[in-house]
Amino acid sequence: MYITLESDYAVRITAELCKEPVKLDAKTIAEKTGVTLRFALKILRKLVAAGIVRSFKGTQGGYMIAMEPKDIDLRIVIEAI
Repeated sequence: MYITLESDYAVRITAELCKEPVKLDAKTIAEKTGVTLRFALKILRKLVAAGIVRSFKGTQGGYMIAMEPKDIDLRIVIEAI
C-alpha cells in the first residue's frame, strides 16, 4: 500500500487533535504538524466531512476531534482522505 503525503498529513493532524482536548485554530494545527495552512485547511475539510473532526465557526472557532481517540484507526483517516 502506498500512503500519499496528504494521508500522512491527515494522520499527523488527527494525532495532534487527539492530544489536545480543546479547540485549536487551523493556524496552530498547521504550525504544530508542519503542514502548510492551505493544505491543512483542505485536509481538515475532508476530516470534518468524514465525521472525525468537528469544526466551530466564528471568532472563537476552531477544530476539535469528534470521535473518541480510541475509536480512530489509521484506516478511517486514510479512507477519509
